Amino acid sequence: MEAYLDNSATTPLCPEAAGAMQEAIGRFWGNPSSLHRLGLEAERLLARCRADVAAGLHCSPAEVVFTSGGTEGNNLALFGAAASLGRRGRRIVTSAVEHSSIAESAAELQNRGFDVVYLGVDAQGRVSEQELQRLITKDTILVSLMAVNNEVGTVQPIDAVRRALRQTNAPALIHCDAVQAFGKLPVNPQRLGVDLLTVSSHKIHGPKGAGALFVRRGVRISPILYGGSQEQKLRPGTEAVPAIAGFAAAARAIPDLQQSLAYVTGLRDRLVQCLSATEGVKLNSPPDALPYLTNISLPGLQSETMVNFLSERGVYVSAGSACAKGKKSRVLHAMGLAEQDIAGALRISLSRFTTWEEIDAFLFALGEARVSLARK
Repeated sequence: MEAYLDNSATTPLCPEAAGAMQEAIGRFWGNPSSLHRLGLEAERLLARCRADVAAGLHCSPAEVVFTSGGTEGNNLALFGAAASLGRRGRRIVTSAVEHSSIAESAAELQNRGFDVVYLGVDAQGRVSEQELQRLITKDTILVSLMAVNNEVGTVQPIDAVRRALRQTNAPALIHCDAVQAFGKLPVNPQRLGVDLLTVSSHKIHGPKGAGALFVRRGVRISPILYGGSQEQKLRPGTEAVPAIAGFAAAARAIPDLQQSLAYVTGLRDRLVQCLSATEGVKLNSPPDALPYLTNISLPGLQSETMVNFLSERGVYVSAGSACAKGKKSRVLHAMGLAEQDIAGALRISLSRFTTWEEIDAFLFALGEARVSLARK
């Protein structure tokens, strides 16, 4: 049987999202900015979708800005905050294990004269509150820290950022990349104490091409695109209504988080138990990682070779972040892993639709791979 275990890269479309997209394409194809009936119908649908996503985030619909996905949301948060607050300070704090859309945006901001500093992580991939307090200075204008690491599943202490900021009285905004957390853990920007928060549709069984940036009421960031009044002028351009409709339907379809977490934890525990008993397999994810994601290494075997071998047998995993396009993991390097462990890393990521049979199929195929590839 086939086993799809690359859900951190993208998730299969849920029936609710597919149905909502089909309806939007057929009935609500008008431009939401047009003033005639078709435009007004599309605008009303967009408003309902915004309310649905806001409900999932426990925020006001006015605080939801639709984007094309996590990468755009992260770019808007970083460049928008830097442009808005650049006169009040130049320091930006982020971590060494962020998604590439944060890491590369931060590098570009450094090229533009901002003082970007990077939090290191321990062997579990977690930042320390003490280092946060040390790096945040009175001229810090932005702290960007992901909720859940996309390669190893480490849950970061987002609430520690607000505590660190209080000690310095810095004017900083707090941004959280919650792409891997939304739909798996409770995500409430108000309780987290963040000003900006990114989510993406295709990580919660919605379509690609839609996402959202939470912008807390009263927070002002600058646009990075120009040419229209859509999305409060923060994201101009005609909204992708069918994709947004699918996103909202997927958000509505998110089941009870605790039940899903318990189910996936059972799958993960079986996976880890079997892997721990397998000679030559090293577990890279911490014990308290989000159960949806497990990172392992097979020293002596190459990740790409393993991914291809498993794929030929209908078992789909990844070597790390899909956006890295095969580059060696910055995350595992920051965690202090040896080069051979990084070269042989695999990411197994689950969803609420993953089955016990898929876990068994992966374990069987992995055993075949280790025997077959070790001979070469």
